[in-house]
Amino acid sequence: MSDFRIVHADEVEDYYAGTTVPGEFRRLTDALEAEQLSITLIRVPPHSDFEQGTGHYHDEVEELYVVTSGTLTMRFGDTVVKVPAGSVARVAPRTPRSHRNEGDEPVEMWAISRKIERQDATKIDDFWEASPLAKQQRDA
Repeated sequence: MSDFRIVHADEVEDYYAGTTVPGEFRRLTDALEAEQLSITLIRVPPHSDFEQGTGHYHDEVEELYVVTSGTLTMRFGDTVVKVPAGSVARVAPRTPRSHRNEGDEPVEMWAISRKIERQDATKIDDFWEASPLAKQQRDA
């Protein structure tokens, strides 16, 4: 492994390409050969429910969500807030969370956490009601 590595995010696989999920989900951790941190680029088109009404939590991983463009609607437990570009949200382990873009601008955010070698996320079905401002499917 080298002392540094530079990766262009758009060259990393989009895990949601070819699915109905609106947006992009690009895990950069392996491409960067990161040993301690995990980083994922998430792009959510305007008026899209990225997690499609579901949510998730992590058993022990704390996450940071860095919003670099647009305004994200996020739910943390029972609290729903707008998180604009230039903001960072920290989410403690075991806190249920989800996000969607109810606005007119695309959202770009980076999810950053400690890297662990096992699956730590638990999906929550029917976490929140579908937003009338956010479609559930990718445009054809």
